[in-house]
Amino acid sequence: MVTIRLSRGGSKKRPFYHIVATDSRNRRDGRYLERLGLFNPLAVGQSPGLRMDLDRVNYWVGNGAQMSDRVAQLVKDYQKQAPVAVEAAA
Repeated sequence: MVTIRLSRGGSKKRPFYHIVATDSRNRRDGRYLERLGLFNPLAVGQSPGLRMDLDRVNYWVGNGAQMSDRVAQLVKDYQKQAPVAVEAAA
């Protein structure tokens, strides 16, 4: 089964996450099918805290991918944050 989840990067106490589509049997930071975005919980100033390709997320969900709880919340927040980008894509 394909899962959309977070893959951790960054150094100790400075987390940085990639939003990836991966097989659910793979390790958290292991091989993935496609990188869909990024999430930086410690973003300050002009650096992007959350960025993702909603078209590709919708593609994977349409093909049966399951989102983790945290990714589902991030997608919901991103859609509120950038309604202009979502309308332009539709």
